[in-house]
Amino acid sequence: MGRGTRLLLAVVCGVAVASVYAGQPVLGPMGHDLGVGRDAVGWFVAVGQLGYLVGLVLLVPLGDMLDRRRLIAAHLGLVAVGLGVTAVAPVAWLAFGGLAVAGLFAVVVQTAVAYAASISPPEERGRNLGVVTSGVVVGILGARVVTGGLADLWGWRSSYLALAVLAAGLCVLSLVALPAEVRAGAERYGQVIRSLGGLFVQPTFLSRGLIAFFLFASFGTLWSGMALPLAGEPWHLSEAQVGLFGIAGLAGALGAARSGRWGDAGHASRVTGVALALLLGSWLAIGQLGWSLLLLILGVVVLDFAVQAVHVSNQHVLTTAYADRTSSTIGGYMVFYSLGSAFGATATTALFDAAGWTGPTVLGAALALCALVTWALTGRTTSRRPRHVDSAVGMG
Repeated sequence: MGRGTRLLLAVVCGVAVASVYAGQPVLGPMGHDLGVGRDAVGWFVAVGQLGYLVGLVLLVPLGDMLDRRRLIAAHLGLVAVGLGVTAVAPVAWLAFGGLAVAGLFAVVVQTAVAYAASISPPEERGRNLGVVTSGVVVGILGARVVTGGLADLWGWRSSYLALAVLAAGLCVLSLVALPAEVRAGAERYGQVIRSLGGLFVQPTFLSRGLIAFFLFASFGTLWSGMALPLAGEPWHLSEAQVGLFGIAGLAGALGAARSGRWGDAGHASRVTGVALALLLGSWLAIGQLGWSLLLLILGVVVLDFAVQAVHVSNQHVLTTAYADRTSSTIGGYMVFYSLGSAFGATATTALFDAAGWTGPTVLGAALALCALVTWALTGRTTSRRPRHVDSAVGMG
């Protein structure tokens, strides 16, 4: 797996995940233009996330049956269609439909990660996963900055149009540049879906999934709630200024891109424990938001470094343990990610209304502690391949 392939897959991940989060900085203008009230504009993001959750269960397992190169290209093409429909939609229902389609097929991210794992030599799997999954973080955090900038220049539709063009170009490039995979095609779709369900009773899968739930719930608590206190006393920051904090998060996350190398050296479990301790500590700095932006920035950098390091380590452990089920395994794992992110996003706003920034701070720290305790109780079982995996997950 060469540098060019790693970079291409990272860009695929970044563009695909950005299609789900692109609406966050422009919800107001979208609602005004399409006649959606302020109390319902959140659905411009929610429908994409719901589509993404469905795709994790129904589409990602296809990677264990079909040529992932062609699957990546097909999904990118459909992401481009959904984004294009959204960009030109004259009415709200059509925009919602386009966003749902884009979110559904944005699970190309997980297919790309599984593809990277499957074509990587075991001694380089962690390194390659670290680079490829860095594209996810760039997409999530970078979308906040780039989308807002494009919207200021040419309106909210321009950001969706730009993403549609990028997705279409990557569709063609993936077919040309990525090597094909050979699939025996012996299994049926129903068997693959049943094997996905069987993963949820596997100790290694379940423990890493629970860690991911708490991890991304803590992540969502910060990024979904931070704008609320920054817009109020004493800072009064604009939406564009708040979006710049994404650069700090991006710096931290990219700093963890090399964490996969530690997994290749056999230290995935140790990396997870250290990073979760850093995640817990980051909330001490984030909690000082009321009087220090410098400490907040430091906390954001550390938090995103920790989240990315654990995320890469989790995927390294799982794709090693279930090497013959990489797509199903990654898809199932990301269900925990989605549920955790949704929990953090919804809980933080309610807590902020009730207790100010202290509420989300305590929640974020508590979630980090839960992840650390889960790792401490299950760390030994997640660092080696479980016995009798194939029969347990329903090889058929």
